[in-house]
Amino acid sequence: MKTPFDVIIIGAGASGLVCAAEAARRRRSTLLLDHGDKAAAKVLLSGGGKCNFTNYNIAAENYISGNPHFCKSALSRYTQWDFIGALDEGGIQWEERNHGQLFASGSAREIQEMLLNKARTAGAELKTGVKISSVGQMSEGGFLVSTSRGDFSADSLVIAAGGLSLSDVGAGPFGYRIAEQFGIPVTPLSPGLVPLTLHKEDKQRFAPLAGIAVDAEVSAGGMSFRENLLFTHRGLSGPVILQISNYWHPGEELVINLLPEITLETILEKAKSETPKSLVHGLLSRYLPKRLAAALLPAE
Repeated sequence: MKTPFDVIIIGAGASGLVCAAEAARRRRSTLLLDHGDKAAAKVLLSGGGKCNFTNYNIAAENYISGNPHFCKSALSRYTQWDFIGALDEGGIQWEERNHGQLFASGSAREIQEMLLNKARTAGAELKTGVKISSVGQMSEGGFLVSTSRGDFSADSLVIAAGGLSLSDVGAGPFGYRIAEQFGIPVTPLSPGLVPLTLHKEDKQRFAPLAGIAVDAEVSAGGMSFRENLLFTHRGLSGPVILQISNYWHPGEELVINLLPEITLETILEKAKSETPKSLVHGLLSRYLPKRLAAALLPAE
């Protein structure tokens, strides 16, 4: 039986749009479905509205995966340079920030519109506001997707529904349920790339520091990262905390070095020779923001 479409892609985020554009470019009749009212909603929120779209230093070893060979294969087939080239071709200005991070110079909307235009120009059909009721394999081959807008069938099915983060823009467990339905093992889920919330006592102590950012080295689970650490009203955030959150587990030790460039011995030796009567609180405030020093070691 010939199906109406060669490919159905569920999920019109960045990955789904790129997949749709590539499939349609290869002359595959392509249908892209999304339950949200607009495609690539997360793109608009990423990077504080600037879309942190890639990094100069992309490498397989920077990804957490049970199958590192998959990362190597995927990254070799579509590199950061491919996406940078797409932006340049579309006339979208971009800029480099810390550690090779690349952001749109203007707005994330430019990248969202570029992804949409590439998929549409290639010939992909996009339907938004579509609720998926069931997905299954047909006895004669191919896949049947039943939706609020009717039934659709295709030879190939791609699930690009994303993860659980940012449920307010449509994220949910759909992809995990489909994986389980087709017998694909799903590992236990846990938050990743997230801020850390402090216990009540520590939160009261450090909440007044919200907005203060310092260079820090943070270690947990055998891994260590160095980047900015940001104090928030709820706890700790910033790039270094988001990174280490992938490795830290509740109940485990989290080590934070707020002065990675200098040792305690160096500080004390310098104080002994230059200002031997200095109080420890006064010494600390020379190297850290005064409010942070006061919170860590209140003056007597």
